[in-house]
Amino acid sequence: MSTADATPLPADSTPPEPAAAPIDYRSIVGRGLWSENMVFAQMLALCPLLAVTGTATNGLGMGLATTAVLLLANVGVALIRNWVSASVRIPVFVVLIATLVTLVDMSINAWLHDLYKVLGLFIALIVCNCGILGRAEAFASKNPVGAAAVDGLAMGLGFTLALVVLGAVRELLGAGTLFAGASLLLGEPFRFMELTLIPDYGGFLLMILPPGGFLALGFLIAGKRVWDGRQARRAAAAVPDSAAA
Repeated sequence: MSTADATPLPADSTPPEPAAAPIDYRSIVGRGLWSENMVFAQMLALCPLLAVTGTATNGLGMGLATTAVLLLANVGVALIRNWVSASVRIPVFVVLIATLVTLVDMSINAWLHDLYKVLGLFIALIVCNCGILGRAEAFASKNPVGAAAVDGLAMGLGFTLALVVLGAVRELLGAGTLFAGASLLLGEPFRFMELTLIPDYGGFLLMILPPGGFLALGFLIAGKRVWDGRQARRAAAAVPDSAAA
């Protein structure tokens, strides 16, 4: 058909918008849990990480509190992203995150008071976690609510995983136990988590103290990078084989 035969668009019409690319939720989850893990990859929020991970139980409590804030903050930012001016978006995001942290802090104080006494000031300091503001600015403010919720949940669970693993390593080497005091901090239904893996263990005090946290974290980050390097080399070696086939 010639150009002259083409039917012109009406004067007041606009060309249709291109269809939005489908959201890869699997990739979002993978980034939050592993490849862009807030601790092992980005090395953010190290202050509460090293302060509260003397036991796996404390790490779990802090991780879940941070996950709740991350999830709610991402959802809130995604909901208001089209109504907030770019010039004031950062202050608005900070106020939203501070409000959510206050609600989480009050909730833990009301229903998990023993855990609140252990975590103390570090719950309120979640508002200073640059990872939360970073996800709000880098992802939630540019994506719909569903994707923002998945990103917040994945990043929070990745952070929780890092806290629990680091706390478990320090607790095991420092006291020979795992999830000590889980029933006192999280409630009686969690008593099954309390394990004594090394009976009559004298303990290794250094691992309970902050220097032990730095050492354990360094070895865990190094282990992740070694694993990622091996996976990258395997993937690179598989490319010539597939091309030859």
